[in-house]
Amino acid sequence: MRPFTSTIFAEITALATRTGAINLGQGFPDEDGPQSLIDDACQAMRAGANQYPPGPGVPVLREAVARHQKRFYGLDVDPDTEVLVTAGATEAIAATILALCEPGDEVVTFDPVYDSYAASIALAGAVRRTVTLRWPEFTIDPGELRAAFTERTRIVLVNTPHNPAGKVFDEAELDMIGALAREHGAVVVTDEVYEHQVYDDAVHVPMATRPGMGEHTVTISSAGKTFSVTGWKVGWLHGPAELVAAARTVKQYLTFVNAGPMQPAVAGALGLDDDFFTGLSADLRRKRDLLCDGLRAAGFGVSPPRGTYFAVADAAPLGFDDGAELCRRLPELAGVAAVPVSAFYDDVSAARSLVRFAFCKRDDVLHAAVDRLSRLRSK
Repeated sequence: MRPFTSTIFAEITALATRTGAINLGQGFPDEDGPQSLIDDACQAMRAGANQYPPGPGVPVLREAVARHQKRFYGLDVDPDTEVLVTAGATEAIAATILALCEPGDEVVTFDPVYDSYAASIALAGAVRRTVTLRWPEFTIDPGELRAAFTERTRIVLVNTPHNPAGKVFDEAELDMIGALAREHGAVVVTDEVYEHQVYDDAVHVPMATRPGMGEHTVTISSAGKTFSVTGWKVGWLHGPAELVAAARTVKQYLTFVNAGPMQPAVAGALGLDDDFFTGLSADLRRKRDLLCDGLRAAGFGVSPPRGTYFAVADAAPLGFDDGAELCRRLPELAGVAAVPVSAFYDDVSAARSLVRFAFCKRDDVLHAAVDRLSRLRSK
């Protein structure tokens, strides 16, 4: 784990705190989620739900996850044998990789890749094989994808909607990935935590809904991003019973159980009316446009995200060919903090001048950030 002793997120957040910069680097909302969610958690605590919950998760949440998957995607999920509640999506990913990979097995990932993926693969003693998604469209090169698969491929790890690219994988891309996974006997593990944060004409399509993929897919999501409670760390996975059982075996020796009073509260939130979910997407789309317009006005090149709450911008038009250097100077130059996209890539040259900004902030914070960034062009 020596390569993973620190993260760029911690470095930039510390820099923002020290300088008083507006922190658009780390991806967490600055407002709480629905009041009913908070009230339900408080009620559960007062009612005594403060001891260990059941190992697989409280039944009411597992049932709510199954209903959610049926309601939004038409998936039939058995809450008793095919759902596992975890300490956020991060634990779900780690438990699944540790359960399914032996040392020397290979995991296909798509760069830019969220940093916990690489750490979990390293913990398992597995080998990461990368497919590079390139600015500005972040499309898949079919030849590079096929070349990433070998006889040792055990898992294909797909993040859609994708952090930090803002890409939403389409059906053709999912089918191409799924066909190669089946051909090589691999399991597709999908991180879908931004499933309700898609914009314009983008549609989130779970891999498990694609033909022939239900029995080959472990689907992961969480409450943190959808309900703006990232600190609660309530996530879940679902898939074939034998794969879920394998992940559960590992999970019990990671956190054992987690978030007893939060689990029934999340169950209630998953059943909120459609207006909540469509309103979330509409509000974030408006914030995306506010930030992206400001970045363009400041002189950045911008690839508007179709999902997540991150925007990737190119600093090259401003004369910066090193996004990492810019991010270390940005608090001084403009009073705003961001993270370099090169931190998510093995091939740093594919993202040398790219910078990621989070727009899951209050409007007044985004307006202030845009105002500050407008000074960049003159500097």
